[in-house]
Amino acid sequence: MEALVTVFAVLFLLCLAVGAYAAVKAVGAAKRGVDRTIGQARRAVEDHALRAKSFAPPGPGRELASLRLTLRTSMRATQDALYAGAAEDESLKESIALFERLSAYGRELDAELRRLESEPDRATLAQQIPALRERTQRVTRSADSLRWAARDRARRFAEDDLDELSAQIDVEAGALRHWTRPAPPAAASPSWPEPAPADEDGQGMQEPPLPTHGSATVQQPAITPPAPRSVFSWQKKPRPESTT
Repeated sequence: MEALVTVFAVLFLLCLAVGAYAAVKAVGAAKRGVDRTIGQARRAVEDHALRAKSFAPPGPGRELASLRLTLRTSMRATQDALYAGAAEDESLKESIALFERLSAYGRELDAELRRLESEPDRATLAQQIPALRERTQRVTRSADSLRWAARDRARRFAEDDLDELSAQIDVEAGALRHWTRPAPPAAASPSWPEPAPADEDGQGMQEPPLPTHGSATVQQPAITPPAPRSVFSWQKKPRPESTT
């Protein structure tokens, strides 16, 4: 009895542990989903703000907003292209590793540009714009190179698959147009009786002699008289001979 109670207690504790683990996983997944949604909303709001600042009057603030918008757009597009292609092409994993290293520089540059937006010394900031633009172009150029290479690779594979499919379709279409009926099987040749086997002297077997009755001569079969000649309707009747 005590063993049965112990077993039920252990099962109950296991159920509680599994339920608690499932609850923690569900809460974690929900939290990650909420964080992801909040992050996407924050990025969307920030992108709209940068896009609005890029239309501001010319100055350091406009330059910084334009650089940040260009950097973020290029990095996000490259990230989406690489991760989407990696699901079908395993060779893109190395490209993703390189992009992650590039993303570290991109995030650092974006953070620096964001801090400089609140810089009050506009004159000093204007002197740093060319160097910041050069750094931004280097990062975006590398990101664009990875993105376009991945797209060219995917397009090339798609073209190869299309060429192979087109060739198979051409072969199948040619087979469908070959509607010539097969020739009928040849008629079986009539079977002829086998020749009589030869005897030891090489001569064919002789027909058995007709039976005889004592010393009587062998009677030959009677010759059948010829049947009367048939006269057809299209044949003319013979004319009677004239008598004088």
